[in-house]
Amino acid sequence: MSSDTTPLRVLVPTLEDLPPDPQEQRLAALYGLPEHPHVRVNMVSSVDGGAWGDDGRSGSINDAADWRLFRVLRALADVVLVGAGTARAESYTALDRPRGLEHLSPGPLELALVTRSGRVPAGALDGPRLPWVVTGAAGAATASAAVGDDRVVVVPDDDGAIDLEAGLATLAAHGLGRVLCEGGPRLLGSMLTAGLVDELCVTTTPHLVGAGPGRIVAGPPTADPALASERVPADQLRPARLDRLLVAPSGTLLATWDLRRRT
Repeated sequence: MSSDTTPLRVLVPTLEDLPPDPQEQRLAALYGLPEHPHVRVNMVSSVDGGAWGDDGRSGSINDAADWRLFRVLRALADVVLVGAGTARAESYTALDRPRGLEHLSPGPLELALVTRSGRVPAGALDGPRLPWVVTGAAGAATASAAVGDDRVVVVPDDDGAIDLEAGLATLAAHGLGRVLCEGGPRLLGSMLTAGLVDELCVTTTPHLVGAGPGRIVAGPPTADPALASERVPADQLRPARLDRLLVAPSGTLLATWDLRRRT
């Protein structure tokens, strides 16, 4: 591929400043969601691609810029979708609208967990509202014992793979169509494979974590090392369109990629 035929655009310094604002009206307008169902994913990564730091949590590589956007994205969503393993590792509890941003969206912010086993982290049960649980037939009884039948979304599963599309449709039918997925990497991998992500927000913070931490996307566990490192054929690469790019004084980059398929 020729290197001299692609135009480049300098994005730093930014063309518009978004100074700190307790109401976050401008940032919320920039990230406003449509009324119809929409799946947005928010992840953070180090410069060298690590999804977490030395404590195994994403919080060890984020910063104030990431936190600012994180709060706005939660304030705009109907439900936060997360894998049960990530909820356990990141100590998720029952959710509320971020303090001071309740005006950005009416109603409560719900939490939905994806789990094959139906097991719910204890911390997620500690609050005024129990989480929704998306699971298959094998996990239904365990999930119902934890949160009650009315909070369990039982979907088809194929060899343990949860039908996420059916789960999202059921959540939307309950008025939870504006979804913010916060991972983890395995859940994001499954959603990308199924083509369920409309928008991928990736914050890149100015950290180098070195070898060890995984990427923000992971496949299902496999005992075959050859499969774990299998390359994606060129004709299966999916396009992504850059929709927004914010730059913090620290050098943190907050990019939003539009993944909607277009004919």
